[in-house]
This record gives sequence, structure tokens and C-alpha cells, in this order.
Amino acid sequence: MSNDAIKLISYCIIHLLKTGAIICSILASIHEYLMESPHNKSNSPHEIGDRLTSDVVVRLRTEEGRDDWVYCHSDILVDKSKYFADRLSDNWPTCQILDSRNCVEVYCEESDFDYHVNALRLFYVRRDGSLSDLWNGVRNAIGILQVAVKLGCPQIITACVEYLEAVPWEESEEEEILKIIPGMGSQVEPILARLQPVNHTSIVKIFLSTLQFATSSPPSQMNDLKTSAQEQLEYMLTEDDDAPLLPADEGIKFQVLQCVKRMFKKFRYLVESLYCGRQDSVSKTGEIQFFHSCLIDLSWAYQILAKLECVKDFVCCWMELSESIINVLNLANPLMETKLKVLEVTAKVIEAIGYGTVVLPATKRFHMVKVWLPFARVVKSLMDTISGDDENDLAIKIDGELWQSLESAFVSLILTLPSSDQAEILTEWLACKHIRYPDLTEAFEVWCYRSKVAKRRMALLGGKNGLTNIE
Repeated sequence: MSNDAIKLISYCIIHLLKTGAIICSILASIHEYLMESPHNKSNSPHEIGDRLTSDVVVRLRTEEGRDDWVYCHSDILVDKSKYFADRLSDNWPTCQILDSRNCVEVYCEESDFDYHVNALRLFYVRRDGSLSDLWNGVRNAIGILQVAVKLGCPQIITACVEYLEAVPWEESEEEEILKIIPGMGSQVEPILARLQPVNHTSIVKIFLSTLQFATSSPPSQMNDLKTSAQEQLEYMLTEDDDAPLLPADEGIKFQVLQCVKRMFKKFRYLVESLYCGRQDSVSKTGEIQFFHSCLIDLSWAYQILAKLECVKDFVCCWMELSESIINVLNLANPLMETKLKVLEVTAKVIEAIGYGTVVLPATKRFHMVKVWLPFARVVKSLMDTISGDDENDLAIKIDGELWQSLESAFVSLILTLPSSDQAEILTEWLACKHIRYPDLTEAFEVWCYRSKVAKRRMALLGGKNGLTNIE
């Protein structure tokens, strides 16, 4: 071979080497740029289950014998989980399996198996991606959170907490959260924020605001809201499995009593307005409807006052208005539903007096019997004539609890009166054609016994106490 040919070949080889070096340099620069790109930094360089690039097998095992292999990558496991970081460290022995991969075993309950798989998949989610679409509901998020706490996965724990703290829960989900979350440490406490006890000041504020609305007269379209407010106020003060939400201190009692006084002031004005009879027929119909609405509010107010153990003012106000109320009912002749609502409130008042909850002089107790017993007797006789063909009439007629409680209250109240007052009431009862209601047989029997033995009793006590016999 000639020298020229050798020189030519050498030149070509040197040129090719230089070109290759340049190309390699360019490719290296491109690779370096791509690896330093923020976009690529936010993406996982691997995919879960990729056997070609996997260097770790996570064996998920259950006591039932389930054994699944998940092909993973050590750099991701170490970065995402303290548990795997410890297991893959030099301080923890691992066993080698196929293709020289490290193996980490994770034991779990069968019911938690899918949550473990989902947690491993979340290791590979892009950092800039939204995790909110990956939870598939509250229950799944709770399950993944339990796994994340078990495996020490702070990023997943944070994401789970943010999701569960923000989304609404169903009742069953709330119960599950209450069973699981409290034992998982302070890192998950934000989830329970909506279930934490409220401070006393906040409770008082919402109670007073609700009280103002519950005792107001909003438009009829808001009656359902008002009823709900009344129910919740009663619930706050009720002692059931839990203590009342709000202790009945003097400040609360004062606020409630003030509201009830305003209700009675409004009711008194309405009764006087109806009794005067100055309204035309249209406005009078509206007044009667408002009258019924006020009775509903007063019946509820009594329940609240009974829980607070301060019904005396209510009883006295109702007693003062008793005759006027009956006069209005006789003049306006409202629907039976309104008359029954009046008797419902009256039954509560008479029970309070008759059973000694409120102590009143004998004259006032006698007055209450004389005013309300004839009215109750007439209304009951009208009720007995209802055929029951109409569903509304039937619903009214079957309310036997009202009549029973009212009758028992009358008997108890009558037996607290002086014997002469009892005799007057029982004489009228025996002469009345509506003797069946109220049935005062018990009061009559007690009166007969007391009257028969009265002289002997007084004679026995007279010598000791200076009592005189009644001739």
C-alpha cells in the first residue's frame, strides 16, 4: 500500500473520531439539560411494576396466604417511606430473589390489601399532580392514610389529611373517622377540627342568636326554619346520654325569661285585640292564624322553661289571661286545632300547679279549676262527636295523651283545694251532663273519705293543737 493511501485512511479515521466526540458531547449536553429541567424533575423517572428497571420487589402478604409481588425502585421507596428507607439500608438484612433484586415483605390484613397497593402507586405520582382525584372517596383515603402512617410516608399523610379535612363526610364515614383517627397522633389532628368541642363563649353566642330567631315572628315562608331553631334550642338544653350543651346558669335563664316576657306581651295584645272585636272579617282571620302561631310558640317556650326550672312566671301570665283567652275562643270560634293547642298549654300550666312545681294560693288554684274545667269538658264533648272520616279530624281525635294528662292534672289540683271548694266543684261535676270527662271519681272518693273522717281527725288533734271541729 502506498504512503498516500495510508495517509488518506489515517485522516479519515481521525476525522471520524473527532466527529463522534462532538456528537457524544452534544448528546451529553442534551441529556444534562433534560435532567436539570424543572419539568422533568417533577416526574418520576420510573413506573411501578416495570420489571426492566425495578431493583426491589415489595411482597404484600396476608395471613390468608395472599402473596403479591410489586416491582418497585429503591430510590423512590427510600424517598417516600421511612419504613422502606430503614429496610433497604445497610443496617437491615434483605434477601435476594430473582434477577438479584432486593425483597421487602409487608404483612397486612386482607381488608387493607388494596390500600397498600394504592399507597405504593401514590409513590410514583408526579409531584405537581393533584392527588385529590386519586382518593376515590373518604373511605379509601382513610385506608391509605392508615397505610401511610404505618409505612412512615409524610407526603401521603399530608395529602390525606388535607383531603379528609376539606371534604364532607357521611354519617357512617364520620363514625369510622372517630374510631380510627384519634389514635394516629398529632399529625392527623386537623381532620378532627370539625368535631372538636366548642368553647363556652361561642355556644352562648349561637344560643342567644337562635333564641332571638326562635321567639320572633318571621314570614310564614320561614316557619320551617323557626321550628328547626326551636328544636335545636330544646336539644341544647336536654340531658340525655350527654350533658346539656349549655349549662342553665342565671345568665341563660334571664335571657330566656326576657324573650318569653316579650312573647307574652305580644300575645296579650293580640288577645285584647281579638276580644275587642274591631277587626273586619279578613283581618280577623289573619289574627286567628297568628293567635294559633303564638300558642305553638308558647307551648314550646314552656318546654324550654321547664328544662331551666323556671316556669313560675309563665304559669302566672297564663293564669292572668285565662278568662280573656276563653272569651276570645267563644267569640271567634276558631278551628278545633286551635282549641286543642290552648288546652295543651293549659294542661302544662295545671300540671305545674297541681303537682306543686309552682306554689299558688288556694284562691288562685280554685280560680284555674273554675275557669278551665268547663271549657275542657265542652271541647272534649265536641271531640267525641267527630266521625273520623276526615284524616285531619282523625289525627286530632286519636291524641288521647292530652286528655289523660289534663284529667290527671285536674284531679291532682282539685285535691289540693280546701274541702269546701272541692265540694263545690264535685257538685257541679255530678250535676253536669258531660260527667264522663273529666272523670273526677278519684277526687270524689278522696273527698268522701276525708270528709267522713274529718271530725274524728280534728277531734283527736283538737286537744293537742287547739283545733276546733266544724259543725
